[in-house]
Amino acid sequence: MLPLKGIKVLEFAQFMAGPSAGLKMADLGAQVIKVERPGTGEAGRNIAIKNLYIDESSMVFHTANRNKQSYAANLKDAVDIEKVKQLIAQADVMTHNFRPGVMEKIGLDYDTVKAINPRIIYGVVSGYGSKGPWAKKPGQDLLIQSLTGFNHLSGNADDNPTPSGLATSDIFTGVHLVQGILAALIDRTKTGKGSIVEVSLLESTLDIQFELITTYLNNGQKQPQRAKKGNAHAFLAAPYGVYKTKDGYISIALTPLNILTKAMEIELPSIYADKNTWFTHRDEIMELLAGYFIKESTDTWMDIFEALDLKCAPVYNYEQLLNHDGYKVLQMDQEVETSDHIKMRTTRCPIHIDGQKLFSRKSAPKPGEDNEAIEKEFKLN
Repeated sequence: MLPLKGIKVLEFAQFMAGPSAGLKMADLGAQVIKVERPGTGEAGRNIAIKNLYIDESSMVFHTANRNKQSYAANLKDAVDIEKVKQLIAQADVMTHNFRPGVMEKIGLDYDTVKAINPRIIYGVVSGYGSKGPWAKKPGQDLLIQSLTGFNHLSGNADDNPTPSGLATSDIFTGVHLVQGILAALIDRTKTGKGSIVEVSLLESTLDIQFELITTYLNNGQKQPQRAKKGNAHAFLAAPYGVYKTKDGYISIALTPLNILTKAMEIELPSIYADKNTWFTHRDEIMELLAGYFIKESTDTWMDIFEALDLKCAPVYNYEQLLNHDGYKVLQMDQEVETSDHIKMRTTRCPIHIDGQKLFSRKSAPKPGEDNEAIEKEFKLN
């Protein structure tokens, strides 16, 4: 049995951070009900990558909303609000990402919900927290990355600020929300009481930079310095980074420079004998290494380094990765199907329970697709 079987989650969240938290809980067995506006559903259904849609909703929406049910309700309608409150009375968890003040206006703020159901875990996702000059500013992944210094960590020294190519802030915030909710559920078994769990895109994105911000705070407040070329970590010394080979690229991780140069049969110049120079002269060292890496293929270098158990990897694109046996053995992708029998490939939950991989077949629901079943199950009137 999946560990969250029997846990009932009401999701009022939109876009990616909150829904990605709901996705993880659904994959782990929770009954996750998206409460959406009638007809159009949540706004995230219309956020598309490359204009790709499955039925009436974007493929982005489908990636974060499999295994869920949809309950359509007009939160400005008294009858619908009463039904929603009946759902709240029977739920274990409720999540939302409305701006500060919106749930109070609707009448679904924490104090009101707590009065209806003292055992509920009330999860809130905000952009910047509930207080401060940015509190009512719209939270969006790129904006958060830009504000938090994150964009100065990727790319090379002369590049413009470079954001992550992923919805990094959203995804990590969703993970933190799940962690908080699970901790609150455990605490509820001891106290019998629910609680409010709050996360923000801003704080989560600061948290995932903890090693770099800590370095900045304790090292003379020196700004991150990206390498001239091949940068992989703004605060790590050579040879850490990515290098072009004769036919591709190779990444070198936490491998001491003297050990790497010995493996490459390079005589390390005496000026780099002191380990402190491996950072202060990082650009020159990486340029020196680049002149050797380009002479041989990636496979040639990999054969040499792997025989010595050095930390290295080829740099793959999706075609190379998804056709590699190392990926295939993971069985990381799966086929899901909509209620209209439209099939799509997506990734599975990465968690294993008792050695079992967690696969699912149910795609994201249509808006209001499960109203009848939910009203019957929860005896709404």
